[in-house]
Amino acid sequence: MEGLGIQLAFYSFAAVTIGSALLATMAKKIVNSAFALMATFFGVAGIYGVLGSDFMAVTQIVVYVGGILILLCFGMLLTDRVPDEFRVRSPRRYVGASIAATLTFVGLAWAISGTAWARLPHITDGSAEALPTTALIGNALLTDYLLPFEFASIVLLVVLVGAARVARGGTR
Repeated sequence: MEGLGIQLAFYSFAAVTIGSALLATMAKKIVNSAFALMATFFGVAGIYGVLGSDFMAVTQIVVYVGGILILLCFGMLLTDRVPDEFRVRSPRRYVGASIAATLTFVGLAWAISGTAWARLPHITDGSAEALPTTALIGNALLTDYLLPFEFASIVLLVVLVGAARVARGGTR
């Protein structure tokens, strides 16, 4: 893709991501919110793909869409209905949430505008072919970062065993 095509794809995925994220937060039904969240995750994966990070794009789809979102949908389907105290929507809560969201947005915009971003050659001029990132990441994980990688896998295994223990009945 050339320069204009990359920009057009990036802004298209960004619009899909922002629009579906807004829909996910404002939807009246939880199922509509879940589908909008799925579109948000796909939009983020598209942004990763446009920026040349194929590993992150595939990981976004596999982990978030294939794992987290499906788990969320099963959780919605298998739990009871929402109690009445969670359905109350008072305008007072919107004011505080709007102030917090505005402050967060201003802080993030300030941090983003003050950051010197690195420019990759295949994104800025379009002359070089985008190289796959999976080989570089795999090589780094199995050579330079082998100990932290294995430690993270052990921690995740302990969390999984602990979650299974809690789900089966706690501390018997």
